Amino acid sequence: MARAGLTTERVVEAAADLADSIGFERVTVSALARGFGVKDASLYSHVKSVQDLRVRVALLAAGEFADRLGAAVAGRAGKDALVAFADAYRAFVLQRPGRYEATQIRLDPAVAAESAAYHRTIRIVYAMLRAYGLSEPDFTDAVRLLRSTFHGYSSLEARGGFGAPRDVQRSWDQCVEALHVVLRDWPSATVDGGKGG
Repeated sequence: MARAGLTTERVVEAAADLADSIGFERVTVSALARGFGVKDASLYSHVKSVQDLRVRVALLAAGEFADRLGAAVAGRAGKDALVAFADAYRAFVLQRPGRYEATQIRLDPAVAAESAAYHRTIRIVYAMLRAYGLSEPDFTDAVRLLRSTFHGYSSLEARGGFGAPRDVQRSWDQCVEALHVVLRDWPSATVDGGKGG
């Protein structure tokens, strides 16, 4: 690729593609430069450092992730929305592993606060869970349960972590059904460290 054709957007997109291929943590400016057929210095007019590059990939990936989740739940509610959200989440992890890994890094709070993608994801989650009628602090607890389940299951699956003969899709469907039941019947009393009153 000709040096004149480089833009920050193309560099970041190529870095995201490279992350999907070799893993997010293995993306470096040098590896990216080799892919473009240029010297490392040519990329530093587009990104400040490898950390800057990774943050830009994280923001790009967050936007793509939010787009997928939003499209999946559009026009759906209740269990239908939960299933669509869960399936879109899992598909992104399996199809875009490097991008998904990028969405898991801890961003500077100021950067995260300015990210439209992160705000959009929060709105999508709220909309998806609205039918379950949860309020704080139950809502936060429920979001943590969902995220832990979706992240854990999908990450294990992506790494070939399920060796039992049971079909992985059937287990996934059962997990999502169980989450629906938990959300529908969420305990009304807040857990208080096992203390009564």
